[in-house]
Amino acid sequence: MKFPILALSFLPAVLSHGLITSPPARPIGPALLANCGPKVEQDIRLDNTSHVESRPELAAKDPAYNASACNLWLCTGLQFADNAKNTQTWAAGDVVPVKVWVRIPHEGSANVSIVDTKSNKIVGKMLKVWASGYAPGKKESDVPLDQKEFSVTVPEGLEEKCAVAGDCVLQWWWFGTAAKQTYESCVDFKIVKKSVKRVFRG
Repeated sequence: MKFPILALSFLPAVLSHGLITSPPARPIGPALLANCGPKVEQDIRLDNTSHVESRPELAAKDPAYNASACNLWLCTGLQFADNAKNTQTWAAGDVVPVKVWVRIPHEGSANVSIVDTKSNKIVGKMLKVWASGYAPGKKESDVPLDQKEFSVTVPEGLEEKCAVAGDCVLQWWWFGTAAKQTYESCVDFKIVKKSVKRVFRG
């Protein structure tokens, strides 16, 4: 059966739930396939914003799945190598505008945090927190604008831990309470000292 190209281009949107659209979040790429295997890669390709819980069972059946390299519970398995060219350069105190696309709401809790990619643990305090009431309603327009467009401030003290791209991510994490589903989207960045950032800017 053949479908018009235009119609096919809309299929992922129908399945989508949510992800960061700005700054550029980790995309699908060859490193995902190499580390997570074709079953997980295909699942993410069909819906790159779906919940993480759908993927461990697929991974367990795939001999190409490398659990430690894939790390499904960090950025839902999406890899730094596929996003290296989009690495952001920030300094302490920078205000970073973030845009999130919530395609299908599932009311619950959410946060935006700096995460150490080696330990998959939050570094310092969460930068943005919605303890409850995040992404209410049944359609995209039901979600409050300030849950989809907001800013976070880069904290002090990350100059060593997050100096190397890939060591840390800015992660948007959302848990739909009734759905019992977790959604993750990550931005890659590196931290430089304020004086270095000024030189870069000229």
